[in-house]
Amino acid sequence: MVVRKGDETAGNIFVKVNRLDGQADVFSAARRGDGSKVWMHALGEGPVPEADADAYIARQVKFDPDIWVVEIEDRAGRHFIGEEVDLGGGGLMP
Repeated sequence: MVVRKGDETAGNIFVKVNRLDGQADVFSAARRGDGSKVWMHALGEGPVPEADADAYIARQVKFDPDIWVVEIEDRAGRHFIGEEVDLGGGGLMP
């Protein structure tokens, strides 16, 4: 679900994967050096305490109030963001 709506043209996207056990992963949309879009772990590989994930997102909102936050609840930590996603006008994001 979208838990925070940001600017439609300028907001970065964060995906929080809530594992429903007190742990979460956070992914951020980013660009490679060649300009292609990718998803990256925002807090290192693997899940972190959900409170740490929420604190990280809160810091990002203070830094950039235009961000979007999407939360996925999945006990297995599945996020499906490795699939290509058409961002509309910006090409595909793997």
